[in-house]
Amino acid sequence: MSDLAPTPFPGAEAAHDPRDPDPWLALMLDRSLPLAEEAKAALIRDQQSPSRQYLLPIVRPFARAMIVVAQLVHTVFPRWPHAPRFLHRAIAFGMHHFLTPEANRLILRHFHLGAQILRFISDNATPGFHPDLEPMRPVCPDDVRDNLFLKHDLNIYNFLIALNQEMSRRGTELRPPATLDFSAIGEVELAPLKRGPFNVIDLQTAIEIYTPAYALLLTDRDFWRAANSLQLDETIGLYAARLTGEEKHLAMINNRHPLVPFSTLRAGFRLMLHGLSTEILHGFLRELKARQTVTA
Repeated sequence: MSDLAPTPFPGAEAAHDPRDPDPWLALMLDRSLPLAEEAKAALIRDQQSPSRQYLLPIVRPFARAMIVVAQLVHTVFPRWPHAPRFLHRAIAFGMHHFLTPEANRLILRHFHLGAQILRFISDNATPGFHPDLEPMRPVCPDDVRDNLFLKHDLNIYNFLIALNQEMSRRGTELRPPATLDFSAIGEVELAPLKRGPFNVIDLQTAIEIYTPAYALLLTDRDFWRAANSLQLDETIGLYAARLTGEEKHLAMINNRHPLVPFSTLRAGFRLMLHGLSTEILHGFLRELKARQTVTA
């Protein structure tokens, strides 16, 4: 069975019992965050899953212990083991066979949204110049096999370096342009996502499982860079704020500035915050794009 399209959150239109209100229904109906309805519904359905409720508390302590083991191994062998292709094939296999379609939808959306946000920044900060980045347009789990997670992390750092070198060359700085170019901000189209009998693992549990594998099967430098790239949410958010002249979305960023890195032990939880921050920033830019279209 396939998840052909996003479905409404169960009970979103139903009456509730004031004596026993559903916390998830309250969050689904809440409009304080500029989240795409598709992403919000997928996130809430995934958070409600039995996997997150019963499996995550068991998996998390073991996963964090394995991160410590992986870091001890890399203390002795900083560049061994190094198996990114095996890692990404294993992740793709797990996504296809064991993750919920909601989890897969959120993972695949993240690559698209991150690429769109970076392109929006370069379109408005350095018109005509675009850093040479790896394309990020996966439509199904198999598309992550080509080291996509690793390339995603590299893209962020390469983008920041290339963009700031170009601004230095031009003698310019981040400031609102006369007219914002929102051509990079658009919809995300994915292939049908499998909902088989074993597709029951939620996103947060999957991330906790994948993180120690990431720590072990990449070099110590690759893992450290990937873990600390999560805090670049604030950097990217500041860039968007300076270009748009709007700073409201900065209050919704929870990973904080990368100049003070967090421990890699909490990388799994921070990755969830990273995904949420990306969805919020993209949703915020979509709102600004719609506003500009109306007033044009």
